[in-house]
Amino acid sequence: MSTILYSLVKYVVKTGLYGYHKKIVISGLEHITKDKPVMFLPNHQSALIDVLLIATDCNRKPYFLTRSDVFKGKLLKRIFSYFRMLPIYRMRDGRDTLSNNEAIFNSCAEILNRGEALLLFPEANHNLQRRVRPLSKGFTRILFRTFEMCPALDVQLIPVGFNYKHAAHFPDEVTICYGKPISARSLYDKNDLNTSSIIIKNQISSSLENLTTHIPIDEDYDEILNRLIAEKADFLKPTSVNEKIKVLTQQGIDSSNMPALEKRVFNLFSWLLAFLNFPIIIIWRLWLKPKVPEDEFMGTFRFAFAMISYPIYMTFIFAVIAIVFTPYIAISAICILTLLNVGLVKYGLR
Repeated sequence: MSTILYSLVKYVVKTGLYGYHKKIVISGLEHITKDKPVMFLPNHQSALIDVLLIATDCNRKPYFLTRSDVFKGKLLKRIFSYFRMLPIYRMRDGRDTLSNNEAIFNSCAEILNRGEALLLFPEANHNLQRRVRPLSKGFTRILFRTFEMCPALDVQLIPVGFNYKHAAHFPDEVTICYGKPISARSLYDKNDLNTSSIIIKNQISSSLENLTTHIPIDEDYDEILNRLIAEKADFLKPTSVNEKIKVLTQQGIDSSNMPALEKRVFNLFSWLLAFLNFPIIIIWRLWLKPKVPEDEFMGTFRFAFAMISYPIYMTFIFAVIAIVFTPYIAISAICILTLLNVGLVKYGLR
């Protein structure tokens, strides 16, 4: 029963993600081994959306390291534990809580020793900037603890690159690129943990820089990004975008020759979507959207709201039409409205 419920929730979330996004492209799934312990190491841009996109399509059933402040109350702890979420404690949670990580690291080592998969974000924070940020040593500490407890074990490190077109906008498009596995054991020297940590982090960072758009220079970041946007770079294709970044970096940015940014134009399909779903749109824009703390959470809040509000909206419409007309007409109306919404998201909106 437990497995059935997990699979059902996974199917519902996956369906929601594919309905929410205009396009989801996944590459490199062949790199994910099914008979070895795996540590997924993605760049982090869109809060919970990043987690869900991997969890529903990575061909494994991973455990997740999650910020500890969401584990409030016994009910939430039980729910999060059921979905394989483990709390990780940070300095902002209080220095006295950091000691709790020792037990979590041991749990992670046991998970990997069982040949299972673990997902954590090596940047240790999220940001919408199109670049790979410096990696934290937290994931290497888990690796080293694993090798201490299980000396013969080898863990496959899978870098994962997220490439959103407009992570804070709707509908969005995203490419998830799974990189080739890296043997953690081959980079580990128990007699020199500091050097081992540096080497592993450099390897993962280098791989991520190839799997996602990476604008490396701070002082030129905005100029390069604006140039890429103006030239309509396809951020779903990180290899070609990174080649363009290399050229721009070498040539320098001429601000006087900057192409004009594309202006937003009237979109009839956007108005049609708003008309068909006006109660949901009004609640989102006037009540929930202003409460979103950061743009990095925009996709997460919007997706969660849609997953909750849309079934309620559809149920209400069904009830009204069934009372006024017949259940058959109500079912037909719901199906037509759903198809129209999906069609607008996939083919109408920009």
